Amino acid sequence: MSIVVQKYGGSSVADAAGIKRVAQRIVNTRKAGHDVVVVVSAMGDTTDELRDLAEQVSPLPPPRELDMLLTAGERMSMALVAMAIAQLGHKAQSFTGSQAGVITDSAHGRAKIIDITPGRIEQALADGAIAIVAGFQGVSQDTKDVTTLGRGASDTTAVALAAALGAEVCEIYSDVDGVFTADPRIVPAARKLDSVSAEEMLEMAASGAKILHLRCVEYARRYQMPIHVRSSFSQKEGTWITPDAQAGAQSMEQPIIAGVAHDRSQAKITVVGVPDKVGEAARIFETLAAAGVNIDMVVQNVSAAATGLTDISFTLPGSDGQAAMSALARVQDEVGFDRLLFDDQVGKVSLVGAGMRSHPGITAKFFSALANAGVNIGMISTSEIRISVIVDEVQIDEAVRATHTAFDLDATEVEAVVYGGTGR
Repeated sequence: MSIVVQKYGGSSVADAAGIKRVAQRIVNTRKAGHDVVVVVSAMGDTTDELRDLAEQVSPLPPPRELDMLLTAGERMSMALVAMAIAQLGHKAQSFTGSQAGVITDSAHGRAKIIDITPGRIEQALADGAIAIVAGFQGVSQDTKDVTTLGRGASDTTAVALAAALGAEVCEIYSDVDGVFTADPRIVPAARKLDSVSAEEMLEMAASGAKILHLRCVEYARRYQMPIHVRSSFSQKEGTWITPDAQAGAQSMEQPIIAGVAHDRSQAKITVVGVPDKVGEAARIFETLAAAGVNIDMVVQNVSAAATGLTDISFTLPGSDGQAAMSALARVQDEVGFDRLLFDDQVGKVSLVGAGMRSHPGITAKFFSALANAGVNIGMISTSEIRISVIVDEVQIDEAVRATHTAFDLDATEVEAVVYGGTGR
């Protein structure tokens, strides 16, 4: 029998009724003749509640102990889903990330998967059971401690298990019907996409689209694993994330633009008065790398001839802002820059589409749409299939709506329904 891996987000298993509904869907897949492996997130807002509780006890909880606490949410879900399946007369076994063979590095809170050794999962399937796995977690190869993979990483757990088991497909269930051309909360006329290439989905996830975890898409692309994004609240066909090789065969019918993504979690730092000498920029970004700060866009101004100084601006996750400012302040005398400016009232809006490669004028149309909407652009970054801009936080919604309309992405009638209220 073919193996199907299913992942259910927190909104899908938020309460007993949701867990029973999910269990029935899992059993229906089993009755259709598939071996089923299920990855579950924590119920509803459990992870946030556990994190808040930890911060009440300790403002800076030890990362190891915080991981031990946060993994409890998924363990609750996996056991309850297994119980619900048993109530329907089918055999189910639940497994923690460690028991499922999810081997990671030792970076607590943001661990990366090194290997999957799914021996116990395979044995459960051989015994006729449905395997239920706690998402978002694994075990460190070095320390043998429990680790968590980062926010939203149950998606990554599911795709990694699907690849390791040679599954036919990885189904990601949330509370929306698929991937839309924009966030339906901002653009009610957003259209559901029937399919998106892994390349496009990678850019959309990196640009702030929260329907899929970025590392999940990277994993799927690397192992050519098809993903079906759909809702656990309806029976509608969702959106297929197709391996790039398959997407290439469909390129004749591929739309120019896949969608508009946005990210409110950005911040901008400007290093003012940097000496325009060889190696100064390298020293700045080596300092940030050593502090574990991820950089997105970078802009360096033309050096002022009179002073020989330049300014370097870059964007980063807002959560890394304090670490970045502290790290740069420590090397100010060494590098010789004048001062640092920090702005966390910004956001990123991105236009994504593989069709950009062969259609000139996309950039001009994008910038014209923003200008007509009165949106000021702070920074610009491009890839082969993406254009991103930094705008003021208060202008994000207007920028997304204006861009969506300018590229004729609006649906004639409302297609998007957010069943559970979170989009995950």
